[in-house]
Amino acid sequence: MGNAAIVGINWGDEGKGRMVDLLAQDYDVVVRYQGGGNAGHTVENERGKFALHLLPSGIFRPGVRNVLGNGVALDPENLWKEIEDLRASGVPIGPENLSISDRASLLLPWHRRLDGLEEGRLGDRRYGSTRQGIAPFYSDKFQKKTVLAGELFYPERLRRHLTELLEWKNLTLTGVYGAQPEDLEALLAWIEDYGAKLRPFVRDTGALLRQAQAAGKSILFEAQLGALRDIDFGIHPYTTSSNVIAAYAPVGSGLPGAKLDQVVGVVKAYSTCVGEGPFVTEWSGPEAERLRAEGHEYGAKTGRPRRVGALDLVATRYGVQLQAATALALTKLDVLSYLDEIPVCVKYLVDGRETEDFPFPAALDAAQPVCVTVPGWKQDIRDVRRWEDLPQAARDYVLLVERAVGCPIRYVSVGPERDSIILR
Repeated sequence: MGNAAIVGINWGDEGKGRMVDLLAQDYDVVVRYQGGGNAGHTVENERGKFALHLLPSGIFRPGVRNVLGNGVALDPENLWKEIEDLRASGVPIGPENLSISDRASLLLPWHRRLDGLEEGRLGDRRYGSTRQGIAPFYSDKFQKKTVLAGELFYPERLRRHLTELLEWKNLTLTGVYGAQPEDLEALLAWIEDYGAKLRPFVRDTGALLRQAQAAGKSILFEAQLGALRDIDFGIHPYTTSSNVIAAYAPVGSGLPGAKLDQVVGVVKAYSTCVGEGPFVTEWSGPEAERLRAEGHEYGAKTGRPRRVGALDLVATRYGVQLQAATALALTKLDVLSYLDEIPVCVKYLVDGRETEDFPFPAALDAAQPVCVTVPGWKQDIRDVRRWEDLPQAARDYVLLVERAVGCPIRYVSVGPERDSIILR
């Protein structure tokens, strides 16, 4: 099978988890290579319906080694709760099928506090953070002021390191925000509690992945969020704080020399967005409420109603280019079955000119969608499993997207279940 990455093409919430869960059966290793617990990958299979936030979505597949790479924002408390929740549902999780990079940095309690404090300070200018501590975490990481998971094996060094970091961090909490300082003993107790639980999973995963590569094993790299949330190429500043694009997968996984043989980009059949920032095709009122209800569009992590709108081919084409996608998975096609006509954004109107190119972030606020409508198919397609059995109008819609973005659509999802998929 070689190596592949499964990545988001738009704003996130495209259905990457269901695709990793589906395709992981063909891979030996699944690696989550960036991001933290600020978003969710929803997976529905024979064990039930799950929202994963940190665990790789290959965790349900027997025999698959799952890895949290060095690029991940590792929240020990939330990860342990997620492990316990899945174990309670009968999913076996242990060091034999889950490994944590010793070079992954720990997201500490003060990161969540600072996230909330900064969003509160910004007020109406807030970025729409999930307040899971992601931006403060990555800021600290690039200031070289984080604790590595491997330090859990060096308790005396860890205590000294935390003491130094706490002195520095309390200057911000008290001096900038007027908040209460963090307490060292409480922090050490937190680290000892969750550190002891996670220590058996921590190892040199770079060595593990190199061994897997040398043995000819196949690796699936799993991303969080989508191309438009990438810190460098997204809708700045309304992005996440890490690189979500496939090109970062080898670095964030701990296998910098890895070659990607495939990049599967995931696109929803309409547009959704959680959080703040420009969203050119956004709907409002009853039209939006109906689409949100049909698609069950609420954030897996926050429960927030997702913003919804017409499929944006300008943004999707840009996302395909950023991800260097070799194939696409189009998800939630079944949700559009209620529409008589389906609007699709084919261009933007920017400064009085139509364009098919995705503009610089500062120009997005004034951009307006240029839409066409295509016929709907007005029938339930959730039980369809063969391309030729789809209504002609549904096939035409898929082909329109494929032509517009210049990338073959190999998978068409018509439901959330693992087998609700049409292979082309």
